[in-house]
Amino acid sequence: MVAVAEVQVHAISTGNTEIDKKLGGGIPPGSLTLIEGESDSGKSVLVQQMTWGSLRSGCGVSVLTTENTVSSLVKQMQSLNLDILDYCLLGRLRIYPVQAMKIGNGPNEALQVLLDALGKQQGRDLVIIDSVTSFIAHATPEHTIAFFEECKGYSNMGMTIVAVAHSYAFKEGTLVRLSSMCDAHLRLRIENMGEKLMK
Repeated sequence: MVAVAEVQVHAISTGNTEIDKKLGGGIPPGSLTLIEGESDSGKSVLVQQMTWGSLRSGCGVSVLTTENTVSSLVKQMQSLNLDILDYCLLGRLRIYPVQAMKIGNGPNEALQVLLDALGKQQGRDLVIIDSVTSFIAHATPEHTIAFFEECKGYSNMGMTIVAVAHSYAFKEGTLVRLSSMCDAHLRLRIENMGEKLMK
């Protein structure tokens, strides 16, 4: 009888045991995760924590950002005591500001710009897109679903992708379809707890 070696697939840690626990041990490698929520619900802070934890555990990370420049993201994370500058200098973290709308690009063509940028991240352990809101807010539901299908194709080839979006960006019914397509769907919200706002 021949023993079959078990392949250990380790989840990517966020660096925060509470978040890892809620994610079932961390971010599963080769998965597609959608983080969605209203403004100021903590989406960017969560993915910045994921970035930090992944870097600290030895992963190579790429961040495609529509909301920051390289220096503004570095400063923003430093303000949270998450200093990523050394990781940038060592090439372990790559930050790519991506413009949603270039001259002559309609909303559906803009999604292709993002896919092209995503395709250049082969070999990275984790790719974070913060955020896809400006790309999908004016795109057709069909193009939005096709975009996530392409992302799922990359994750099936081993790329771990986390996409961030505002809830308002999705047309009615589209979010349900995307939820079933993604390996994980995290919804962040703000609620009143007595006299406090809780995220």
